[in-house]
Amino acid sequence: MIINTDKMQIHDISMPITKAMPVYKGKDFKKPVITIDSDFSTGTAYETRLEMNLHTGTHLDTPKHMIPSGYTMEEMMLSRVVTACKVFDLTGVKEKITEKDLVNLDIGEGDFILLKTRNSYENILENDFVYVSMDAADYLARRKVKGVGIDALGIERSQPGHETHKILFDADIVILEGIVLKDIEEGEYFLHAAPISIPGAEAAPVRAYLIRQL
Repeated sequence: MIINTDKMQIHDISMPITKAMPVYKGKDFKKPVITIDSDFSTGTAYETRLEMNLHTGTHLDTPKHMIPSGYTMEEMMLSRVVTACKVFDLTGVKEKITEKDLVNLDIGEGDFILLKTRNSYENILENDFVYVSMDAADYLARRKVKGVGIDALGIERSQPGHETHKILFDADIVILEGIVLKDIEEGEYFLHAAPISIPGAEAAPVRAYLIRQL
C-alpha cells in the first residue's frame, strides 16, 4: 500500500495478519488465531483476541532468538530501526543471496539494508524461499552494517546450526524478517520498523513502512 501526501510517499511493507497468511515452512502452530472475546450481541463493546507466534509475519529478531546470552526486546534501541535505509533489488537471485551478489552494491558501515527478492512475487514463502547465505552474512558483518531486512519469513533456510542468524547477531546487526517489497523500487528511503514493546521477548511484531520524500 502506498499513501501519497504533498511532501512524501509512505510505503507499507508489512504483512497483514490473517488466518490465511503464509507462515514459516507452513507450520500450523505459527498460524495466528484470531477470536472474538465479545461482540454487540453479548455486550456493549466489540473486542478481539490474537494469539500468534512472535516470529509470524513482519517482525524483528533479537540475539536471544539464537544465543542464550543474547539481549531481548527491551534493549532494542528505536534509533536502530527508525533510520535511513537502502533497498537493493536482488530479484534475479534464484536460491540464496551470497557474498558475490552483494560485493558490487553500495553497502557501507552503518547502513540498514533491505533485500528485495523473488520472495515478494512468487508463492514460495512457506517453501524454498530465497535466503541469506553464511558467506553473505559474513560479508555484511565485515561491512559493519546496522541492520538487514529480507522479504522472507526467515533470513536463513536449511541451516541446522543457524549460522546466518548467529553471524549477524555476533556482529550486532539487527534482523528484520517478513517484509513485503513487491511494489518498492531500489533506492534510498527512511525506515520505520519499531517493534511492539515486549520485555524479555526474543522477537516482536512490527508495522514496517518506508518514507520517501517527494
